[in-house]
Amino acid sequence: MSTDLKKAYRTIVAEHFPETLRLTFGEGERATTLTYRKVTWEVEGERRGLRYGENPGQEAALYRLVDGNLVLGEVRLIGPGEELVCAATLHQFGKHPGKINLTDADNALNILRYLTRRPACAIMKHNNPSGVAVADSLVEAYLKADLADRIAAFGGCIALNRPVDRDTASEIARRYAEVVLAPGFEPGVVDILAKRKNLRIMEIRAMERLERWAGRRFVDLKSLIDGGLIAQVSFVPECLDPAALRPAECQHQGRTYRVQRAPTEAEREDMVFGWIVESGVSSNSVIYVKDGVTVGIGTGEQDRVGVAEIARDKAYRKLADRRCFERFGTPYHETPEERRRAVDEEVRAERGGLPGAVMVSDGFFPFRDGLEVGLREGVRAVIQPGGSLNDHEVIEACNEHGATMVFTGQRSFRH
Repeated sequence: MSTDLKKAYRTIVAEHFPETLRLTFGEGERATTLTYRKVTWEVEGERRGLRYGENPGQEAALYRLVDGNLVLGEVRLIGPGEELVCAATLHQFGKHPGKINLTDADNALNILRYLTRRPACAIMKHNNPSGVAVADSLVEAYLKADLADRIAAFGGCIALNRPVDRDTASEIARRYAEVVLAPGFEPGVVDILAKRKNLRIMEIRAMERLERWAGRRFVDLKSLIDGGLIAQVSFVPECLDPAALRPAECQHQGRTYRVQRAPTEAEREDMVFGWIVESGVSSNSVIYVKDGVTVGIGTGEQDRVGVAEIARDKAYRKLADRRCFERFGTPYHETPEERRRAVDEEVRAERGGLPGAVMVSDGFFPFRDGLEVGLREGVRAVIQPGGSLNDHEVIEACNEHGATMVFTGQRSFRH
């Protein structure tokens, strides 16, 4: 008997979660209860919630906070009436969102809330960015983010921090994506995007004031296999003022070690941009950025040398694919071997576009070997937390290569 496996992805899973969810922190007069209500949308004449969870067959529900304010220490967390993803308006239906669509959208906003000064685009895949870019126009930001990793962007979630214009929509409609979200869509734009039958088009008007969410915290819950919960206050990246970044310095055995070269203005801008993007990348991670665009993104590895190498190797592969696509109109793997050889030689000569890039690490370098992966490729600026027993060796490695480096004093792990 043959089975149509594709049907699993077209299934809408009935869910049995209650309409209301309540979490109570504390007891008696000091107790605080947070009340959540299930989110549904009008889809093809009926109310529907999430399509399914992480996989077909998993029931799932989306809840928004409707009552209760929680204060932990001196920090007031995000309260009712401050929704982003939960307040999304959906346009056009072939499919409505599942859990992964919403978590991708959420993490895109987690990055974009700190990138409000210029048009920006974050393309997400499995809750990690495949490409992020800032530019002078929205269409330029989208194209840069897409071409940063054209392969991974296929079927991704495209998040834009400005209302979508016709030029940007036309470029998006040329490719397959699962989700497009933005603060608005200019007249006629939804019609252009709707040519992609199953594209989820999400309008989040509150994104017009996205900077209001920068630095705001929420209760971050993690469920354990035995039903237990870990509650933490969400992460907020610091060191977001380029002018305030200072060259790395440490003490070791009575001696002061300093990075000899201060960052240029352009390097400072890329350092902050990279540190913002890094806050949305699964740890253990290292990324490379250059001129406001991600060059290589390494995620979720167990050692820092390995993830630095993965990000480096991706920079080479993605640049080769981009060159084939732009030059010959074919992906790298479909390009004739003779043409690929010429492109490979060119990419090797350019070292994957890494010379002059900024290397970003979410945790300190325990030894200089991880850092040297980037330095050998021509990286000339580094931003990382610092705090290793071997910070002095890492600083010396930068000085030997003529590179600059800053310490954030803050780890940026994300699991």
